Amino acid sequence: MKTLTTVLLLALVAMTSGCVSSQTGTVMPGANIAAISKYYVVRLPADTRGVNKLIADDLVARGFEATTGEAVNVPSDAQAVVTYQDKWVWDITMYMLKLDVQFRNPKNDMPLASGTAMHTSFVRKSPPEMTKEVLDQIFSKVPTASPVGGK
Repeated sequence: MKTLTTVLLLALVAMTSGCVSSQTGTVMPGANIAAISKYYVVRLPADTRGVNKLIADDLVARGFEATTGEAVNVPSDAQAVVTYQDKWVWDITMYMLKLDVQFRNPKNDMPLASGTAMHTSFVRKSPPEMTKEVLDQIFSKVPTASPVGGK
């Protein structure tokens, strides 16, 4: 009986180990994210999948101004610089395992907010869904996350 229980327990662990999903969001103490209306998303040099554009497009869909480009081209009127790290893995097809996004102060590079989404193979989401999920996590921590002028 003990052997059967052990086998069933191991089978259960094997079947559920690929079903990991997590999301987090944090706004640093004193950061006034609600006052930010202009974002600049810095494209990672190694990004060939356009994650920077997904982030900028999501911010625009939320009513903010957002542009994207190289780190050396941050506009002088940007109120927050957005950086990110994306991790892709292979499981029959390539998929985004994890997306980390940070909002930074353009004057001193200090973090203002951050968010993460991770989904393993069995609960994977598309890159636009992961982007939305991360930004939802960040903005859910802000009392009023709408742009100035209320677009």
